[in-house]
Amino acid sequence: MPNRSVFFVSDGTGIAAETFGNSILAQFDIRPHRVRLPFIDSVEKAVRAVERINEIGQAEGKPPVVFVTLVNPDVLDIIKSARALVFDMFNSFVQPLEMAFGMKSNHRIGRFSDAAYSPQYHNRIDAINFSLLHDDGQSTQNLIDAEVILVGVSRCGKTPTSLYLAMQHGVRAANYPLIPDDFERMRLPDSLTGLRHKLFGLTIAPDRLSEIRSERRPDSRYAALDNCRYEVSEAEKLMRREGIRWLSSTHKSIEEIATTILQQIRPDRLEY
Repeated sequence: MPNRSVFFVSDGTGIAAETFGNSILAQFDIRPHRVRLPFIDSVEKAVRAVERINEIGQAEGKPPVVFVTLVNPDVLDIIKSARALVFDMFNSFVQPLEMAFGMKSNHRIGRFSDAAYSPQYHNRIDAINFSLLHDDGQSTQNLIDAEVILVGVSRCGKTPTSLYLAMQHGVRAANYPLIPDDFERMRLPDSLTGLRHKLFGLTIAPDRLSEIRSERRPDSRYAALDNCRYEVSEAEKLMRREGIRWLSSTHKSIEEIATTILQQIRPDRLEY
């Protein structure tokens, strides 16, 4: 495992630089030390950033890797002076697109400040509040307003998927745990029976579920492998019997799970 740092430098939040950079880094079997440097929007901040990059490079004995999304050319030139491998992500795409569109780009800093006034932004905030209110079956009120309701056994990935759908796509996602009482009755909870068209199930390999639950409640019946096998088996039987679409979260990222759900339930949310 190489001893090397990777910096994500931006005049905004740095989320774009980090997301794009991590997508590239995922192609390599490494675990670098990641550092996000947001709001580098002045010459003074850029100088301090370069000092930090150079100091870490000297300490590690290898030039850091730097992914940048910077608009101000003066700030960008300073960052490029660092003793590092610098990838200028904006200009790699902006200049060819200016030629393709036949127009100059706006060269705006901090696009998120504009987004905060958009209807899409407020819809996303509403979706996050909805998902938090309807997490893990805490509330069954207004479930009719949900765009998707995730069901599955405890700790199979329902909560992080719900929140990702809300935060990233503005989807009002609720989630509801399937418990032994449901398996004994051999049917869905009453609060979900009229909402089958909104349901999407998650399952998970029992051994992986046991590992996850053991982190929360070690040496408990809740985390015991035989109990996990029982719950997963009964949950899958229930979902098949009720005609609920479902997938396994065992080897999938939250992003993959969410995208699969959107493809099947709200494909329009993948087009904007």
